[in-house]
Amino acid sequence: GDWAMAPNRPPLMATALAFLSLFVSSSKLGIRDGLRSQRAPVLSRLGVKSRIPYLQRKLRLSTGPMEGGRDLGLRSTLAAPEVETESAAIASQAEGEEKLGVLMLNLGGPETLDDVEPFLYNLFADPDIIRLPGPLKTLQPVLARLLSSSRAPKSREAYKSIGGGSPLRRITEEQAQALEDALKEKGQDSKVYVAMRYWKPFTEDSIERIKQDGVKKLVILPLYPQFSISTSGSSLRLLAKIFKQDRQLGDLQHTVIPSWYQRPGYVRAMSDLIEQELAKMKNTDKTEIFFSAHGVPKSYVEEAFDPYQDEMEHCVQLIMKELRRRGIKNHETLAYQSRVGPVEWLQPYTEDAIKDLGGKGVNDLLVVPISFVNEHIETLEEIDMEYRELAEEAGIENWGRVPALNSYPGFIEDLADAVLDAKPYIGAIGGINDAESLVPGGGVEDLIDLYDNQNEQPLTVWEWGWNRNAETINGRIAMIALAALSLFDLVKYPW
Repeated sequence: GDWAMAPNRPPLMATALAFLSLFVSSSKLGIRDGLRSQRAPVLSRLGVKSRIPYLQRKLRLSTGPMEGGRDLGLRSTLAAPEVETESAAIASQAEGEEKLGVLMLNLGGPETLDDVEPFLYNLFADPDIIRLPGPLKTLQPVLARLLSSSRAPKSREAYKSIGGGSPLRRITEEQAQALEDALKEKGQDSKVYVAMRYWKPFTEDSIERIKQDGVKKLVILPLYPQFSISTSGSSLRLLAKIFKQDRQLGDLQHTVIPSWYQRPGYVRAMSDLIEQELAKMKNTDKTEIFFSAHGVPKSYVEEAFDPYQDEMEHCVQLIMKELRRRGIKNHETLAYQSRVGPVEWLQPYTEDAIKDLGGKGVNDLLVVPISFVNEHIETLEEIDMEYRELAEEAGIENWGRVPALNSYPGFIEDLADAVLDAKPYIGAIGGINDAESLVPGGGVEDLIDLYDNQNEQPLTVWEWGWNRNAETINGRIAMIALAALSLFDLVKYPW
């Protein structure tokens, strides 16, 4: 998102991004082609049957429409009863046990303007971001250098506008300390580590600290409430690679909490902040509650069966249910931001939805950054500056924005409960038995294998007639042409 947010991107850069989209459209489709260890039936090992929508979406099993008339495919899963956790009982057994490690995963961000270009390089050098075919893989560092150097000036301007760097590391480390304190209050001695995917502290460095501290039991906690193969999935793939290569980690027992948007504590915390900001709006009852989530390419959902959209829609439904329980009856909208490239992303797009609401006469808008638990470039610059300006141009007079959760006490308290709830599953074959979760808990390799084993449908090379394969092939031919043009321009007119 950081590298792709500017709406006034130079035409050359937009064309260069077509090269990226050629492979991004299929790069993370089920995270298929990275780690391929054991090909055993992962579903039976995880104890998972029909509760994962990306396995059942093709069948479209449904017991009826959900609230608001939306059918998400597996209502029996999504409507499972919400139960309070039993963390207190688990914590009472923690005393006298060895220290528990918790690894918080996040994206990372440049802390200074000088960090911007190397941060972008790390992003583009990730084969889960730009996936090149076998013969061209050796060119990935070259392409990453090309894209990062051309994008860096625009990104520096964005970071300069929010103070000269990303606050993501500082806020995440504050969350880690708050989580450690909350666990201590519940009777659990712990050490919480922060691992960033594309900037410091890098995941590899955090794993080294875990080894040095002699941690034997670890709970892995991605700071993404909803699971996506493009966020949590990328970090888990890196961890799987590290675990596989480092024999010293053979004794490290662990479990993953891949998705936690459905936890009652998280839902209450989000509802608290929305309620507080809504009270500040000029026309409280008429304010549109506007959920803005980070987008992903539509192909991730339709072809890779990424559960992200289902989880996001379910998340919004749970929050609105809690708000209505509190007597808040405002209308809501869910839209997706930060799209890039010519491929289709999840819709409606945030910018289009804002314009549409303005055209319908909406004067009061309260924006909720729903997929972010930290303030960073996409909240402070993209939402607060770009989208606010767009809203004013669309005729929306009163603007408000709900802050990210950061270290909000109710949120940290629930993260602590989530860690304690996951603790009994450390080292277990099965996943966390949470009926609300659309993605099973379990070990890193189990989760990666789960995606790698599902829906591996090879692209049909030739099938007569107009069909999806024809569209895919034609689209990629067009992207190759655009990529060639962009490379020609870069050679002829370097800048």
